[in-house]
Amino acid sequence: MKKRKSEERFAYSVISPALIIVFFVVIAPMVITLMYTFVNMDSTSTRTGQFMGFHYYISALSSAQFWADFGRTMYYTVLSTAAETIVGLLIALLLDQDFKGVKFLRAITIIPWAIPTVVNGSLWKLIFNGQYGVLNAILLRLHLISSYQSWLGDPGSAMNAIVIADAWKMTPLAVIFFLAALQGFNRATYEAAMVDGAGVFRRFWVLTLPYLKPTILIVVVMRTVEKFKAFDLFYIMTRGGPADGTKTLMYDAYLKAFTNLNYSQAATYAYLIAIIVVMLTVAYMKIMRKGSDELE
Repeated sequence: MKKRKSEERFAYSVISPALIIVFFVVIAPMVITLMYTFVNMDSTSTRTGQFMGFHYYISALSSAQFWADFGRTMYYTVLSTAAETIVGLLIALLLDQDFKGVKFLRAITIIPWAIPTVVNGSLWKLIFNGQYGVLNAILLRLHLISSYQSWLGDPGSAMNAIVIADAWKMTPLAVIFFLAALQGFNRATYEAAMVDGAGVFRRFWVLTLPYLKPTILIVVVMRTVEKFKAFDLFYIMTRGGPADGTKTLMYDAYLKAFTNLNYSQAATYAYLIAIIVVMLTVAYMKIMRKGSDELE
């Protein structure tokens, strides 16, 4: 008994520094931020410190600006996540084959993911530049456009440009997940299906896809969370413009906190983003579970 208590004390003494760090770095800021959503902490207000109840939540959810930001965030999230998941799966299926040079291709696939986001954003900003961007030069030489286009100067094309920049960088992460899962697939089952005459698409739909469903769920949920938190790429490439065409919920929260000094409004946006992500995660899990039941 004494030995057990001694071991417990030793265990607590070992993990206590980590617990203290987690408390002050994660838990305490979350609690303080939650308090900000119910108390007026806006520096520009004359009622600082006053309890506001659910005022900020109601104000945000009844605001046309919030829903406009939400629509742009969802557009970016859905398009970018779908592109990374589908393209990542296709590349992983290709790299799972045995052919000459496959090891080299697997090695270089990770390069875009290894590039820092700041560098990636700056690189694609130069590519999409309306005056000397390489994309305009290539399209002009191919006679696909008649003059240089301002890709980052139009709200629609600017958001699509950010989607492309993000997908190019983060698709390798999906490739790694899918390729790791495929490496553990039972080849004997696949070979038996080939002997039975099952085609490529049939084998993929009946064998590969159900096997990859847990990995797909992980990739989709993980990337959805990251999309809703995305800020750096938007800041580097467009600063939320033009005409608020790339202003997402997270970027608007940043503006409210550090430009307008509306800390309570920014905190409310942060918690609303967290709630939306949790709801989407639950929806993903239900959809995947329903899909698995139908396939079975």
